[in-house]
Formats: sequence, structure tokens, C-alpha cells
Amino acid sequence: MAAVLWTAAVAAAVSVTIWAVLAFARWWKLWKIINKIPGPPAYPLVGNALQFKTEPAAFFSQLTGWIQAYVNDDAPMMYLWLGPSPTVWLLQTESLEVLFSSSKHIEKSKLYEFVQPWLGTGLITSTGDKWRTRRRLITPTFHFKILSDFLHEINDQSEVMVRKLDNMARTGEEFDMFPFIALCALDIICGTAMGKSINAQENTDSDYVRAIHRVSELIQVRQKSPWYWSDVIYKSFGPGREFEETLRILHDFTRSVIKERSEQFQKQLESQSQDAFDIVEDPDKPVAIGGRKRLAFLDMLLYASVGEAKLTNEDIQEEVDNFMFAGHDTTAAAASFATFLIGSHPEVQKKVHEELDRVMSDPDHKPTMDDLREMKYLECCIKEALRLYPPGPFLGRTLSEDCVIGGYEVPKGVTAIIPTYNVHRNPKHWPDPERFDPERFTPENSVGRHPYTYIPFSAGHRNCIGQKFAMMEEKAILSSIFRHFRIEATQQRDDFKPLGEVILRPESGVKVKLFRRE
Repeated sequence: MAAVLWTAAVAAAVSVTIWAVLAFARWWKLWKIINKIPGPPAYPLVGNALQFKTEPAAFFSQLTGWIQAYVNDDAPMMYLWLGPSPTVWLLQTESLEVLFSSSKHIEKSKLYEFVQPWLGTGLITSTGDKWRTRRRLITPTFHFKILSDFLHEINDQSEVMVRKLDNMARTGEEFDMFPFIALCALDIICGTAMGKSINAQENTDSDYVRAIHRVSELIQVRQKSPWYWSDVIYKSFGPGREFEETLRILHDFTRSVIKERSEQFQKQLESQSQDAFDIVEDPDKPVAIGGRKRLAFLDMLLYASVGEAKLTNEDIQEEVDNFMFAGHDTTAAAASFATFLIGSHPEVQKKVHEELDRVMSDPDHKPTMDDLREMKYLECCIKEALRLYPPGPFLGRTLSEDCVIGGYEVPKGVTAIIPTYNVHRNPKHWPDPERFDPERFTPENSVGRHPYTYIPFSAGHRNCIGQKFAMMEEKAILSSIFRHFRIEATQQRDDFKPLGEVILRPESGVKVKLFRRE
């Protein structure tokens, strides 16, 4: 018996040794290939991870500083090693075409795996046939007439925000505007995604409000810390337990809303023909569920669930959570950055005021879709703010096959990252790139611009499906603010440090003074 155990132990040790040798050989081959690409010095196994600064704003500044140096040197890409895992960062428009023009490289990078406990494999993180099916299913949600219905919710919540801001304007004191915009955006996304009011602007201390702010911070900590990539280590020695509790709060809330609305929907189905709910064929047919006046994204998914898609409640929750993730922090950050930039440039703000006074002379008038289309200069301001501070500062894909990019070999399976923040600062395409200049986006100045020089909503097959919704929401929020107030930014750009977490946001908020317009 002892001999048998000894033989088994030796066999196991030999097998582990062979596996380790083969794994090291594969890694060493990859190390030699990747290190032919330009990049900051890395060390075997730990890579660049130990060089990363721990404080979030300093880390983002360090990372974008590395990248910008290679952008300015016209390098096609650079490498960074996250522990033993390599990433390549595509820097020039020619390099970006490898990903954006391909129908093959549509799998999100492994860094998105840390978002999956929250989002599952919905539209943002799924790939292959599931992604194609969901994309086809959800596209009608952003039909023009449905967006018009969403606009009512946006206007109502913006009105609440303006009342809150008016109280701050009366004080004449400096304050942080970011929480006001963020809570407004949260109320909007809850209303449009779930048809559920959480009154975040009135109840800022709710468990759900705290959880949705905290979850992104926890995800970003794990993404940049290879020692937390192991579930066991993350849960035992990292903030894994806090992350799970935060997710429980988020999932319990969306699950309860879906259960309530699903029950109402089943009752509605009993009295109406199923054929009347074919959302894919005719977006004009669906009506709000449960006696509500307006459609929500959740309503659209419930209609789709009785059609060919056959979505389960778990499928629906994935997409609602995806919509919440993609539509809250992104818009809040984008609108906050735009507010700061317009408030920092009186000549720009004057033009915004003149346009809004012309488009909507009645102070009590809520903007319509036609009004939003007429806000052309405000749209230029939003686009320029998105250039300087794109909500998604980095986009990641996993290469589905061996590639040659800019003359360098990149093996299949490597994570390719597009640093949107730096692509938007390439001096070849954006002269004086740090200057805020909305005129860059007038029709005459946009002619001939390469489509991959400006990618705040990504590009190619996996571009942001909700970009029209995002622009509509941001225009409505900003028009509400600037119709009623003159803004004086009390920070300088040099002090306005962005945090490159899951979403780009300002480290110390948006410090302003407000003055009521008469």
C-alpha cells in the first residue's frame, strides 16, 4: 500500500513539474514576443504591476502619462504586463482599425470578467451568438419614438435637480455640483430602465444609492490588482465580502422590480392578444405596464420575452443591470465634465445661453426632441467635453486570432486595450489637444476627420447602442442647468484631476458658484 501511495505521489509530482515547465515555456515565448513592442520596463512574472501607484488619481495620471509619451512618439502601440498577463495598448488610428473594422475581435477583455458578477453576460459582456441576439433584440429600444417617451422622465428629473440647485444658488457659496448631477442621472436611469422611482435626489442616503456608487470603486480596485484576481484571495484577504454584499443590495432591488412588473405583465397578457406585443416588428405598439403612463426599458424586455426571444427573468435582469451600469455613471460624469468646462469659459457659456434663449424663450417650456436637435452649439460643447474626458477612458478586447499590428506580432488571446483618453489627445489629429474648443465639432471643421480619432462611444460592431439616448439625456440635463443659471467654475484645470476607474470621473467633484439668470 505504501509503495502504491509513493508511486502515485511521484507521478503527481512529475505531472505537476511537467505542467509547470510547459506553462513556463509558453509564458517565456509570449514574454519574448510581447517585449519586442515598445513599453515601460517590466519584470518577469510581476510585470509592471508593482510600479503602479496605489492612489487612484496618481495611478491614472501615471498610466496616461506613459501612454501619451508613446502616442507623441508615433508608436503604433505599447505593452504593459499586469502580473504575468500581457496587454497591448493601441495608440494610432491605423492600429485601431485592426479591432474596429473586424467582425472577429468582438470579445471583451478578461478585465471585464470582474464586472460579470454584477452584469452577468448581458449586452456589455457577452460575445458570439448571445451578443448578436441581444444586440438585435435591444436595438429597437432606442427607436426615435421610444426615446421621445424617455425624454419626459429626463425632463421631470431635471426639473427636480434645478430646484435643488436653485437653493444652492441662493447661498452664493462654492459647492460641489457633481452629486446633484449624479443623483439626477440615477433617478433618470431608474425611471427609464425600470420604471421605478427611487427618489435618489430626495433620499440620498438609501442603501441602493450607496451601493451603486460603491460597486464601481470595488471593481476598479480588483482590475488593477493581479493579486486579487483569484476569487479565493479576493474573498479571504481583499474586499470580496463587501463586494458581494454590495451586489446583493443591487440585485435584490432589480429582482424585486422585475418580479412585480412581470406579475403585472402576465395579468395584462391574459386580456390582450400576444401578437400585439411584437416590439421587434413595431416599436409603436407597446404600452407601459402596470398602469404607468410611460414605457421603461424593462417593459420593452417583458414584451420581447413573449416573442421569439423567450427571455427568462434572469435574462431580463442581466439587461436591466447592464442598462443601469452603462447609463448612470457615464452620463453623470460626462455632464459634470461638460458643466465644468463650459463654466470655465465665459465666452463659450455666453454662446450656450444665447442658443438656449433662442430655442426655448418660454422659461417654463420643457425641451422637446425638436428643441434638442436645435441645440447645435450645446452639442458641440458636449462632444468636445467627451473628447477631453470620455466616460470610458479605456476599451478592451481579447484578440481572437494572431495579428500583426504596426509591424509587431501579437498572439491570439492577448488583451488589446484602446486608451480613448489618449487617442483623443493625439496632436496629429487634435492641434493643441488640451484646449477646450467646441468649434472643433462644427460641420465644416469635422469634414475629413478619421472616424477612429474620436471614439467616446467606441466604434465598429461593438459601438455603444445607447449613444443617442446618452446625447439626448445630456443635452436635456445641461439645457436645464444653463437655461436657469450662470456658472462660475472655481477650480483650475490643473486641479481638476480625473479618476480613471471603471468610469472616468472627477476626483474632487465639480466646484462651482451658481448665479440665477433673470
